[in-house]
Amino acid sequence: MRAMVIDEYGPPEVLHIDEVAKPAPSPDEILVKILATQVAAADYRVRGSNFPKLFWIPARIGFGLRKPKIRILGNNFAGEVEATGSEVTSYKPGDRVFGSTGGQFGAYAEYIALPEESAIATMSEGMSYEDAAAIPFGAHTALFFLRDKGNIQPGQDILIYGASGGVGTAAVQLAKHFGADVTGVCSTANIELVKSLGADRVIDYTTTDFTKGDRQYDIIFETVGKSSMSGGMGVLKENGIYLANVIGAATILQMLRHSVGSNKKIAATIANTSHEDLVFLRRLYDAGEFKAVIDRSYPFEELPAAHRYADTGHKKGNVVVLLEHDGS
Repeated sequence: MRAMVIDEYGPPEVLHIDEVAKPAPSPDEILVKILATQVAAADYRVRGSNFPKLFWIPARIGFGLRKPKIRILGNNFAGEVEATGSEVTSYKPGDRVFGSTGGQFGAYAEYIALPEESAIATMSEGMSYEDAAAIPFGAHTALFFLRDKGNIQPGQDILIYGASGGVGTAAVQLAKHFGADVTGVCSTANIELVKSLGADRVIDYTTTDFTKGDRQYDIIFETVGKSSMSGGMGVLKENGIYLANVIGAATILQMLRHSVGSNKKIAATIANTSHEDLVFLRRLYDAGEFKAVIDRSYPFEELPAAHRYADTGHKKGNVVVLLEHDGS
């Protein structure tokens, strides 16, 4: 089968198509023919070895010191079940499914085999493969932070920094679903997009510093790691929580600083993925309460170009990659 592989760290050009063995499902696995995948932050960070300075050495030890241990990137996918192992009971050949590999990568290929209990769910009839591939990363991450770490409640004041990105666009919609009053922070070009997703107000970070304003927030969700945490803590209410999707040295120092003598909390971790959360997101999608925001879609052969665009840091929502199979 065809796969987009990397044999060295570097720019998008290190991605290239190679023929690799098609996986065979184990008794507890399903084999998925992938029809769409996504360029997520983990993919281009691993490809370019763009890890936070504090974690650079541990990350290189984990992912490969001299060259990548993982040749096939891609964490999120949508496709069709082609075969199932003898012990699988939840899926059958022909089922349309979407999901995440749970950090194991492997979705930049024509096929992937995953355990039945993975973060996988069936797609609804009205869901396109393109939309389905865009949901697992941003929406799953936003749901994990807002609901599970932030304990979001109706009527709370929520600020989402990076509201036009893959996680941010999902976070705005989910925060409104949970009944929060939402302030989004983005650039001038993306103000109307963020408003269209339901934000009650939008701050243009190119002209206004939200940390200098009078409004205070129950939850601040920093989705891109580009704002001042110390400034954000200054406009966080007592007993409020600061959610950090990107962990760096400053995040850890602030966590240590506020661990003693402060009612303000910081949560910085890696989002979990699950079948149950995908089902929840599918229901919101079907009810019209959530939509996948897709900036650009690329054919599989142009995956390096998709990475090049994601590397600019200016994508709106998600970048999706579509696969065509012989005969399809």
